[in-house]
Amino acid sequence: MGNPIHLLKLPKPHVKGLPRKSMLEEWQTFWNKGDTGRKIFNIMPSVGLRPTNWIREIFSEHGPFPAYLKRFHLSDSDQCSCGGIGTALHYAMECFLTVSWRMKKPAPNG
Repeated sequence: MGNPIHLLKLPKPHVKGLPRKSMLEEWQTFWNKGDTGRKIFNIMPSVGLRPTNWIREIFSEHGPFPAYLKRFHLSDSDQCSCGGIGTALHYAMECFLTVSWRMKKPAPNG
């Protein structure tokens, strides 16, 4: 007589979410073990699918940053108010004037 087969009807969002979850886990593994992009990894250790404007501006270095404005002759100086070169990564990682706005790297689990 064997075992009867039972078909379950799963909700479409659940079915669509399975490959997405798997893809994100694989992407995160590659990101964790990667050799490149470590400055960005220190800012954004977790991968995700939700874009935000500031992420695009920091990673592309295209935004209202003194170094960018000088590069396109829109400013005479590439200096930050603190005296450093005003790049996106400078504001995100080095500048003492933006310390309170910086993201904190999550503590490791365990």
